[in-house]
Amino acid sequence: MGNEVTIRLGFFFGIFIIVAIWELLSPRRVLTTSKPVRWFSNLGIIFIDSLAVRFLLPIPAIALAVMSENNGWGLLNNMDLPLWFSITAGVLALDLIIYLQHVMFHSVPVFWRLHMMHHADLDYDVTTGLRFHPIEILLSMAIKCSAIVTIGPSPLTVILFEIILNSTAMFNHGNIRLPLGIDKMLRLLVVTPDMHRVHHSVTIRETNSNFGFSFPWWDRLFGTYRPQPVAGHEGMTIGLAQFRDAKKLTLPWLLALPFIGEPGSYAINKSGREPVKREK
Repeated sequence: MGNEVTIRLGFFFGIFIIVAIWELLSPRRVLTTSKPVRWFSNLGIIFIDSLAVRFLLPIPAIALAVMSENNGWGLLNNMDLPLWFSITAGVLALDLIIYLQHVMFHSVPVFWRLHMMHHADLDYDVTTGLRFHPIEILLSMAIKCSAIVTIGPSPLTVILFEIILNSTAMFNHGNIRLPLGIDKMLRLLVVTPDMHRVHHSVTIRETNSNFGFSFPWWDRLFGTYRPQPVAGHEGMTIGLAQFRDAKKLTLPWLLALPFIGEPGSYAINKSGREPVKREK
């Protein structure tokens, strides 16, 4: 596992560049704010997140998976399973944990305060998929590490899951256009940009849907799937109703947002009315 960092960074930068170029060649929506300003803020958050994980997390997820395997911690490390089955079960279990964690961050007010920074973006592109408050990132890593100890996925499984999660997060946050027929088929296997973009709608009922990051099955299974935004992808408004001033969405303001921002009525227990399409 000595090349784990190199492998992950290779996939990260490769997917990022592919989606960024795709956005330029075939954008799904016209951006409403300054892309350089947004990218400076969003990439700045990503840099701070990386430093926070590097210096504040006691044990990286991969190292913890190695420790769990060596010490027989976790369910999968105590079962005699075929390698392919163990890897598949581990990836699916970790992805389910991420889905449930995402729902929790929309449900618990203090967690929503952290998570709303991700939703406050006024546009939607590849950098949105990586823009999370550093405290949320650390909490997410703590949950993931707890899941690794409990489930017992192998180090290879954890590496594969991290690659899938980062790659699909950049893909499904991409401002990219897919033919509707291809999107319809793809979303049976993976969360597509059109599927996840609904989750970034300013409309509360749409925000509280499509929580999946990698695989679409959990939303269908738990009844949180919504196929399309009522206003359509070109007509929908991205972001949160209480944060509409682009001048405030700078890097320092984003870091302070959980502490000074208005949480609004986006918690799941305040789900609002069903959106109604307005005639032009």
